[in-house]
Amino acid sequence: MSYESENVEFKLRATDDVYREVIAFANSGGGVIYLGVSDAGEAVGLDELDETYTRVTNGIRDAILPDVTLFVTYTLQENRVIRIAVGEGSAKPYYLKGKGLKPSGVYVRQGASSVQASFDQIRRMIKETDGDVFESMRSMRQDLTFEETRKAFQRYGVDFDESKYMALGLKDRDDGLFTNLAMLLSDQCSHTIKVAVFADDANTAFRDAREFGGSLLRQLEEVSAYLALCNRTSAAFRGLERIERRDYPDEAVREALLNALVHRDYSYSGSIIINVNERAMEFISLGGLLPGLSEEDVRSGISLPRNRALAEIFHRLRLIESYGTGIRRIWALYSGFAAQPQIAVTPNTFRMILPNMNAAAAPVPVEENVVTARLTPQMEKMLAMLKEHGSATEADFRALLNVKHTRAYTLLRQLEKMGLIASEGRGTQKKYVMKKN
Repeated sequence: MSYESENVEFKLRATDDVYREVIAFANSGGGVIYLGVSDAGEAVGLDELDETYTRVTNGIRDAILPDVTLFVTYTLQENRVIRIAVGEGSAKPYYLKGKGLKPSGVYVRQGASSVQASFDQIRRMIKETDGDVFESMRSMRQDLTFEETRKAFQRYGVDFDESKYMALGLKDRDDGLFTNLAMLLSDQCSHTIKVAVFADDANTAFRDAREFGGSLLRQLEEVSAYLALCNRTSAAFRGLERIERRDYPDEAVREALLNALVHRDYSYSGSIIINVNERAMEFISLGGLLPGLSEEDVRSGISLPRNRALAEIFHRLRLIESYGTGIRRIWALYSGFAAQPQIAVTPNTFRMILPNMNAAAAPVPVEENVVTARLTPQMEKMLAMLKEHGSATEADFRALLNVKHTRAYTLLRQLEKMGLIASEGRGTQKKYVMKKN
């Protein structure tokens, strides 16, 4: 009499549990399943041997992903027993197609039993099979949608449909499963950006706090618009000359945000943190510098992208130019200014600090209420268009100023806050008109 063990399993009948046993052996060290044998090791045999054989072989082929059939062999024994030998698979984790890549669908061998794998075991198997590049590893969530990413690609004039998924790196070329890169761009993205605005330099007194989720491309748009509202413009006079300056160069804020999104380590589950106070705006992303890089290397424009495929997509959308140029551009925007940007690195974080140019500048007489009453040249053009035509859409303003959605949206919000314009309608029918006093 023989017994079940770590690599031997007996099944008296061919039920769907057979697929679970095959998965467990393929995810572990391999093993043998005997159909038609009792738990005590007695060969009872199967009544409908040929029908059972056909059903089991078809089921193993159709019910398990990735394809495990290369590692499975079948033997029909004279005592009407089916012997199924399962080798350790090379594309782990294997799972039940109907359950998905989660504990209820993934099994491993534990002693003489097949048990559900833990999330940590699943992650470890994915890492061992796919390598240690997060964005190319298979996503543990496969019910992904891309509505916001599709809108963003359309907004930037780039095609996006299912035929592009593999070329972009959203699907694994071997089994067609969504990758972690797909998860980052999906509407179900689990990573967020948290922005906090403080009333004090010690970052203890909150003025406002927001959390932005969804596709990284949606987060980029929404956080950019929000930070633009936090980026005030001060005006002052030197003699008869009126001087206007934003707290932070718009392009520096954009580049710091893009750097945080593209280079953070998404294998951590935390959020990107952006803190804004009266003296500085800091961007804190998870993941320190890649091995071999120093802070001086980064300031010099040397870059090793942690998420190469994500960077390629941002480059395709013309959001970034090339690796390393964004950091150099930030320093160039602060050229000759007393307070300079700073980089602070720990083993697990990267922090970019932008000084408030108005707070750090030498004091000059500042006009009262300049933030709410000031009109920039762009705003004056927008108001002139409304006076001439009566109404206009955001698309009309983008064409007028040759700017993208984020900048047009920010300007419109500011004009609305000043009480100079009002919006009518919603969605694609939304238009702006001069506000009647």
